Amino acid sequence: MVDRLPSKQSQFQWQQAQQILGLLSSLSYSSEALDSYLQEIACGVSQLLNLDWSVVTFCWADQEKIMASSVDLGEGEAVYSLHGTLTNTVFSTGKTLRVEDTQTQTQYGRPPTGYRSYLGVPLRTPQGKTMGTICSFCLQPRHFSEEELRTVELFAERAAIAIDNYNLYQQQKDFNQALEKEVSLRTEQLKATQAKLIEKEKLAAIGQFASMIVHEIRNPVTTIVMGLKALNQLKLEQRNRLRLSLALEESDRLLKLLKEILLYAKPQLLELEAIDLDLFLAEILLGLRQMPMASEREIRLIPLQKQVKIKADKNKLKQVIINLVQNACEAITPGEVVTCRVTRDDNPKYIRFSIHNWGNPIPEEILPKLSEPFVSNKSGGTGLGLAIVKQIVNAHQGILSIQSNLVEGTTISFTLPV
Repeated sequence: MVDRLPSKQSQFQWQQAQQILGLLSSLSYSSEALDSYLQEIACGVSQLLNLDWSVVTFCWADQEKIMASSVDLGEGEAVYSLHGTLTNTVFSTGKTLRVEDTQTQTQYGRPPTGYRSYLGVPLRTPQGKTMGTICSFCLQPRHFSEEELRTVELFAERAAIAIDNYNLYQQQKDFNQALEKEVSLRTEQLKATQAKLIEKEKLAAIGQFASMIVHEIRNPVTTIVMGLKALNQLKLEQRNRLRLSLALEESDRLLKLLKEILLYAKPQLLELEAIDLDLFLAEILLGLRQMPMASEREIRLIPLQKQVKIKADKNKLKQVIINLVQNACEAITPGEVVTCRVTRDDNPKYIRFSIHNWGNPIPEEILPKLSEPFVSNKSGGTGLGLAIVKQIVNAHQGILSIQSNLVEGTTISFTLPV
């Protein structure tokens, strides 16, 4: 019995099947490189079936986006309307469409200009939802065989899985990024809360200890001062009177320091009330200009030029402004100006109060520590004034900031919520 030689047609079909299998096995998908993967599919379909143009599209509502094309479409996104097109028929019905001649079979929609035949295969998710198409076009009328249709369906299956995996990958990536951002935010909030709690506990312990120490020191100091004042009534030699005067000055300084330590150690409990900022500043400015250290200095106020009400502890806010203006006056020489300015902060919910002077700039090494306790830039200073100011500002949910250099002078500012 003689074996029959395979026909030319069966040989061609076998070769084509091998070519299809080879191309499918060579496709390499990565969620990071979806575009190039779909490009391989579009070019593979055109090459295998000898087509003039093939595209992979992603469709939604009444639009389609060409994800890959066997023909160069130039730069930019290729997004088109689906209305009245052959692709719309495939997408809306979810079924394959073969059109041998688009000029005689016009009921399915219009092709791109110049193309006469069309083969469209839907891309379906594993859940059966149509997400796009593989569309192929020829310049001449053409019949598409069942084998050609099955070939494109194989590629459509691969493309659909790739797009679905990519979308899942992007959703997971977005979720992970959102989760990381939320975890980071919560971690920062937790750290800030923990730091505040530690600070409160530390201040409470310091306050309790300071109150006890100040009480124990202040009583004997008061007794000593009373004795010194009694001695001051006596007729003493000049030399002894100078010593007595010096002792009284140092006693007063010590009592002032004890008072400031108590102020710093105590929690800043606020008695909030609505304050008209313009009226408050006009009232306080009068007192500022009467201060001894403001003598021969000009204190200039530049208001916001708009009526603003803030909620604050009036007495403590006055204490803050007096302390800052007093420091500014002490930093300049007679004839110079201290400028107090009220502006809107970058955050519209806050106003900013700034005190500026042209005195000698604060040394860079001291500047970051200036609002810490017992750090001072002036001789004889206790280093508690700015520390107390910072406490009061923080209690009002504001922020204290200090800038100082030779070019711009020194500006101490704080924010307050409107």
